Amino acid sequence: MDSPPPTTEQSSTDCCQGHQTDPPGPQSSTDDTNIQQNTTNGNDKGQRDSPPPTTEQKGRNAGNCSADICQGDQTDPPGPQSSTDDTNSQQNTTNERDKGQMDFSSSKTEQGSNAGDCAANRCQGDQMKGSQSLTDDTNSQENTTNGRDKGQMDFSSFETERGSNAGDCAANRCQGDQMKGSQSLTDDTNSQENTTNEINLESFLKDLGLEQHYRKKLSLQNILQIDKKTIDDEPAKCKSHLPWHFLKKLMMVNVTARNVKYDSDKNSNDDGMSENTELDFNDLFDVANSEDMVNPLDVITALFLCSDGFVQQQMALKMSMCQFPVPLLLPSCDSQQCTLMLWAMRDIVKQYRPEALSESKDFTEERIVLSNLPMVSFVRLGECSLSKSETLNKLLSNSQQYHNIFVHHNMECGDSPRRISNGLTEITWYLPCGNKNIDIFSQPVAVANLRGDIESFETQYAFLCQASAAVFVFLDKLDDLSRLSKKQHHQTQIFLVGNIGDKFPDVTFLNQVTKTLGLTKNNLLFKKNQENYANFIKRLREAVSKVISKTERKMSIEQMANIAHELRIWVDEDFPECQTAKQHADAITAEIQDTLTFKEEQLPLQGQIWKELTSLEKEEFRLQKLGSENIEKRKSDLKEKIDTLRQNQNSKDFSNAMKSFITALSLPQIERNYFLKWMQIYLDDVSRIKLSELRDLYEEKRKSSENKEEIKQLDQQLTNSSLGTEHFFREMGQMYEASRFLPETDPSRQQLKYLPELCAQLLMDGFPFELVDGDASNIPLQWVSDVLSQLNEIVSPKNKILVVTVLGVQSTGKSTLLNTMFGVQFAVSCGRCTRGAFMLLIKVHEEFKTVLNCDFIVIIDTEGLKSLEGAQLNKNRDYDNKLATLVVGMSNITITNLATENLTEMKDILQIVLHAFLRVREIDKKPKCIFVHQNVSSAAAHEKNTQAQDHLLKLLNELTQTIAQTDQKECKSFSDIMEYNPNTGNFFIPGLWNGNPPMAPVNVGYSEAVYELKKSLIQPMENVDFGAYSICKFQSCLKILWDAIKHENLLLSFRDSLETVAHNRLRTEFEDWDNKFINEVKQWITDAETKISNRKSNNLTKSETKKLVKALKKTATIMLSDGERKILDNLTQYFSQTEGLVHLVTGYRENYEKKVKKDRQGLEKLVNTRLQMAEDIALKRYYRQNYV
Repeated sequence: MDSPPPTTEQSSTDCCQGHQTDPPGPQSSTDDTNIQQNTTNGNDKGQRDSPPPTTEQKGRNAGNCSADICQGDQTDPPGPQSSTDDTNSQQNTTNERDKGQMDFSSSKTEQGSNAGDCAANRCQGDQMKGSQSLTDDTNSQENTTNGRDKGQMDFSSFETERGSNAGDCAANRCQGDQMKGSQSLTDDTNSQENTTNEINLESFLKDLGLEQHYRKKLSLQNILQIDKKTIDDEPAKCKSHLPWHFLKKLMMVNVTARNVKYDSDKNSNDDGMSENTELDFNDLFDVANSEDMVNPLDVITALFLCSDGFVQQQMALKMSMCQFPVPLLLPSCDSQQCTLMLWAMRDIVKQYRPEALSESKDFTEERIVLSNLPMVSFVRLGECSLSKSETLNKLLSNSQQYHNIFVHHNMECGDSPRRISNGLTEITWYLPCGNKNIDIFSQPVAVANLRGDIESFETQYAFLCQASAAVFVFLDKLDDLSRLSKKQHHQTQIFLVGNIGDKFPDVTFLNQVTKTLGLTKNNLLFKKNQENYANFIKRLREAVSKVISKTERKMSIEQMANIAHELRIWVDEDFPECQTAKQHADAITAEIQDTLTFKEEQLPLQGQIWKELTSLEKEEFRLQKLGSENIEKRKSDLKEKIDTLRQNQNSKDFSNAMKSFITALSLPQIERNYFLKWMQIYLDDVSRIKLSELRDLYEEKRKSSENKEEIKQLDQQLTNSSLGTEHFFREMGQMYEASRFLPETDPSRQQLKYLPELCAQLLMDGFPFELVDGDASNIPLQWVSDVLSQLNEIVSPKNKILVVTVLGVQSTGKSTLLNTMFGVQFAVSCGRCTRGAFMLLIKVHEEFKTVLNCDFIVIIDTEGLKSLEGAQLNKNRDYDNKLATLVVGMSNITITNLATENLTEMKDILQIVLHAFLRVREIDKKPKCIFVHQNVSSAAAHEKNTQAQDHLLKLLNELTQTIAQTDQKECKSFSDIMEYNPNTGNFFIPGLWNGNPPMAPVNVGYSEAVYELKKSLIQPMENVDFGAYSICKFQSCLKILWDAIKHENLLLSFRDSLETVAHNRLRTEFEDWDNKFINEVKQWITDAETKISNRKSNNLTKSETKKLVKALKKTATIMLSDGERKILDNLTQYFSQTEGLVHLVTGYRENYEKKVKKDRQGLEKLVNTRLQMAEDIALKRYYRQNYV
């Protein structure tokens, strides 16, 4: 029989009348005050319902208990993500109790009873079946008088106290009214004994400055907005600064985020001590008082309690990247209720390589809540001298890559008393990389860690026993095992872990208890006093490895929700708004069997029709295929074709998927936002599976098939198989654009006219908006313009924006850079699945707008330039140039992201950017330019690259002059085009990961370097106006740029024009060398012929003539070889240059070398022919002179 959790008591009706509004549970709609109505309490096998606690009223006597509490009523906080109250489950219900659980029917008090009656009723209500504890949950976190750790209680002292007078009992009970739900603002009953350790959520949140956010949750807009704290390096001065310091660092994935120590204003007298002052050593050996500090776990718990679902999701994702554990079960401070954080973890996707894939070098990529993994849980029973969390850190870290995954006693502020985080269950994952020399476990495993004593957290312990393959129980006193043997363990393996030191356990008792628990010797892991700690960790790892390899109990976190429901644990995504949104997303995604087929059938307007429209619009502007046709007739034909395609689009009925999608977007804001998140999650999962299948097939065909056309088709499928929410918005854009070709009064046009306003509102809510359709290499200009117009109407007159753009080669970390810098969540992929350019709006705080001279910061993220897909499709040059020209032209600040500090690798991207920068001058803009050099680990990178920076500036100037000359522009230096300072315009950022993924945390050097970059973007704006402009001007600029781009054929621009310049230089040089060589050979031939023809003056015989010619041919061969080698040496020297755009023509080197050899062969043939002719003439003359 299970030992029940410590019980709670109800107060008299007088205490309850007009009392606090209790926190709501998921999907409930009634108040907790109905707890005393229609309650026929019975017994059942279910979980017990504990009555709701209220805020304690201190200093009241027993007689005034009811009156005082009624006067001090407070409103309790709501449950997680719920808009209703928690006690619907308590109205008109027959509450049934589990065997071994307390029946509250005996503790029900009568209205109008006096304090003595209250005491009597309370004493009746304290009975428990089969329990050895008579105390409340949180009492265990307050009473430490019998040597228990903080977070445990002394049962014996409370039992003695229960024998005290009824008046005291009444006073304490009336002050300790309980609630059923979670997130209580009160402590339990022992507050008058241990006021210094009082657990009071309300006061704690007030200390952290979060009290107002317990009801009105923190949103992403709150924490991502740009304000003074964004660039403030001041350390925390008080407790209320701690949550914001934590969030600021966490959003930038800084692993130091959990360092929550604050600097108080206490002044030290050491500096003012004079030489003659007598030294005082009294406090030399004092231990610093940690109770004034805040435990990091309390800060994390408080923020999760005070944040909406989207902030929780973002926090969990960033914590996972830092290799922090994330909340699995979030306590509600009364220890009676907790919440399974399923929704919060849905955004976490992990890549790893299990042992089975180590040979193929393949990997597994999964959403972590869907991964069926074994879970191993670690809990504590009673006291334990071994630090459970520190032991876990050593268990999960190898000696080369140690990381403080779990907060423990020896970390900064880790020894501070936990006030609200007892009962928190954290989860992390060990994921192998496929290297036997590095991996600790060859298979993936989830690791859970319960904070606090399982005696106080029965529900959490029961959950872990049902969900885990094994539970490791840390304890010191073997006497506590008797309590463990009375708990249900649901067939999970139990391991006992402890530090017995020199103690000799009672073997008889140990045998009895282990037999009851079904344990063997292998389930006992006790560290002896003299045992090396590393050896103990090794034994612990072996035990965990055996569990992982042999267990068949594997479960996803999504499946754990069923266990949570059985135990009446809340699940964070069970509330109505989230479930409604999920149903709408399910209705759309359930129909997806194949992404390509789905896009063709359900999203037809953005397919081939849109691509044909793009081609026609380009031809309409450029008229490249005009030929001899009349210009006006050609334009008329093109317009007719465009109208026909638009009519074709309008003739198609709205697909079921788009009907459902637009309907869901019309839901209230909270449901709409959850719907889009569900869609993103589902579509990412579908695309991931499809792309994985195609990649496997591509690799198989690439190795075995010689059919290049088949491989090319697979490559095209890989490009087109991506499916995300942006495809649905593209379809909306095409529906809207096509409707503009309908009459003004047409019902279809009227039906769609509100779509731009809907998308503008989504931009305000923080969702990205696609500016450039990367699949069609086009902008639906009418659609984008109308969305921006609606955005302007929504925010006016506060419509001033500052635009920041990032450009770079594919897979160089552009999106990761923006995500880290601004805390946003652009899609991150090692391939080019999502294409185009996306804009995202970040609000500037009201008080900071005058400093930045703008109301919003617009971030534009672009797909990578120079993609492999584009190269294979023969379209990347023109498209890359379009994209670079467009986004640079719209920007106030352009970040050029470079993979390394190697200048040779920069040149291609610099050519693209420079050509774009030069065109920007046509719209009278001069953006600021910043170069970011990624993966530069050297601490002296900046100093070491001084010469490289000078070289970079020289290169920029040279490229500028070359491009300007090609485009017939007057520019002498790079600074004529862009605002660029070589001293402040270069940032060197180390690699992202600190170690070997997937277990590597984010490198703190990366986070700090990105933070410095962020400050450099924002701080100068205080003194310099970079031309922040209105949304209307941004819209106008977009149209001007896109029209200009459509007019010009950029395919033969930027790089091709530079190649022409570079090739002309090479050809000129080569022709000089070649002509000189040819002229030298020709002159030699003339001299040789003269020498042969003058044989008579030299009195040469026939044999002597032949001998002369033979010698001349030999000389010619040597001369030709020397001349050939000289030209080849000149070529080698030319191509070794680092200037003059030589790198653009390195591909021509082989052609020129072949030409040298061919010329040499031709000259050799010419020499032989001319010498032979000269010999023949000489011999004929000799014959006539001597024989005729």
